[in-house]
Amino acid sequence: MQWVKELNLFLPQNSNFLISGNIYDSYFYENTPLNLTDFLGRWLVEKQSYSQVISYIPLSGFFHVYGDEKIFNEATGEKILNKDKKATLENDYEIIKKFIKNEKYPVALIINYASRIEEIAEGDFKTFLFKIFKDAVDPKAKKVRTENGAKYNLIFHLLDKEGDIPSWFYVDKPKIKSILIQKPDILVRKEAVKKILQAFSKDDESLTDEITDKTHGMYIREIISVFQIAKQNNIKPENISQAIRTYKTGVKENPWENIEKEKVKNVENIITKRVKGQDEAVKKASTIIKRAFFNLSGSQFSTFSQRPKGVLFFAGPTGVGKTELAKTIAQIIFGSEDAMIRFDMSEFRHDHSDQRLLGAPPGYVGYEQGGELINKIRENPFSVVLFDEIEKAHPRVMDIMLQLLDEGVLTSGRGEKAYFSESIIIFTSNLGASQMTLTNGYEKNKEIANKYIERYFKEEIRRPEILNRIGKNIVVFNFIEKEDAKEIAKSMIGKVLKKLQKDKDIRAEIENIDNLLDIVTNDLSMGGRGIGNTIEEMFINPLSQLLFEHDVKPKAV
Repeated sequence: MQWVKELNLFLPQNSNFLISGNIYDSYFYENTPLNLTDFLGRWLVEKQSYSQVISYIPLSGFFHVYGDEKIFNEATGEKILNKDKKATLENDYEIIKKFIKNEKYPVALIINYASRIEEIAEGDFKTFLFKIFKDAVDPKAKKVRTENGAKYNLIFHLLDKEGDIPSWFYVDKPKIKSILIQKPDILVRKEAVKKILQAFSKDDESLTDEITDKTHGMYIREIISVFQIAKQNNIKPENISQAIRTYKTGVKENPWENIEKEKVKNVENIITKRVKGQDEAVKKASTIIKRAFFNLSGSQFSTFSQRPKGVLFFAGPTGVGKTELAKTIAQIIFGSEDAMIRFDMSEFRHDHSDQRLLGAPPGYVGYEQGGELINKIRENPFSVVLFDEIEKAHPRVMDIMLQLLDEGVLTSGRGEKAYFSESIIIFTSNLGASQMTLTNGYEKNKEIANKYIERYFKEEIRRPEILNRIGKNIVVFNFIEKEDAKEIAKSMIGKVLKKLQKDKDIRAEIENIDNLLDIVTNDLSMGGRGIGNTIEEMFINPLSQLLFEHDVKPKAV
């Protein structure tokens, strides 16, 4: 681990270390995973020949970590966990001073939760910190002489962020060193996976590499949890993907595995029954579903991709079936239209709208509620997520979209993660729609839409990388032709009649259906949505009036 190498390098020259970043992870000491305090304790005693390591926790007091337990009492005259003495910063500093200034034994003190001391501890934090600083930079401070050379007595400050302590304490100061623990890289993960696999009696280099790849972006403690899930559910290491999915989603069942292959095979026919006159959109959606079924999305970049199962960008005029196709995809894959999560992006056009999606940072209004997008995908990770009219969102929101498409995971203001690896992402847009006309023909309209989409991402919001992530998955919807419009209208009218029979047990028949279809499809400027509005005005309202006027009873025809 790089931070351990750095610590080993600077240990002889410094007495205080600010350790920040990934401080709540697990770290392998030989073959044992330990928290940071225990790791430092064993490492300092066994590898650096320190005599005792003590942990200090504000409000709680002092705890033995590793080494000779008697030294703390000998150096300070205090007992470990002395309940008789009130824990205040003033009292605790005096104990720390005696422990650290002893010249007989090389010792170390670890201050846990150093980022929170000012908030929770009783006493003057600034005075406490200044006294520790004054001792650290004191030119008269002596090293403890040992058989292995002279050593500074050490204080470690474990911080969430380096900036949680004032910069005057550590910037360009002698004997005070700041070290950042990074999130585990591929080498750290590989070493951890290798050690964990030994417990499964597995020593397979290719399997180690495969699991290392599959745990990209995860902490060591998360990888350990994945293996614990695997063990509890009798999942072999070779099938670790199942345990990773369970860990990320919190769901054992995988809806993707429950989709009938025959259903996927006939997916174009299924979609066409609901979405009329959009052959290219149907074909592209079918391809995405088939690719996702075989888990091949993003496989050209990595054998284990965390990116969404599929991404689609629906463009074109209003009311032509973009939302209906998204609902259909949700129905086919997850068994219900309710599996579609829709966000009206016109509601996210203002500054700080990104906080509505991810959640407000600590200390801001809305922090406790979390983010809308994070909460919904955590509740149902197996979803079709529809971002409707994406061009209306604030450019900051686009940065979220880039991360979502690129990494497949978002983190809330509260630190909660939402994984999109089991979802399909769909954007809709009306870019260029005002310049598209029925007389242009489909190819011309497609050219117009693509031109406006490209201009929007490259020139208006300057996020060409989002366009790259969407790739060849832009689908331009066609205007609804007259015959397709009649099919749509016929389907809508059929739903009305079916509902009437189901709810009121009244069966209605239309003598001249062709005439009605001509009327409700006379104006196609608003697409299917306009047809629905016309059906309400020209058919549903008169039908309701007729049923009341004639006092039609159940069982009537």
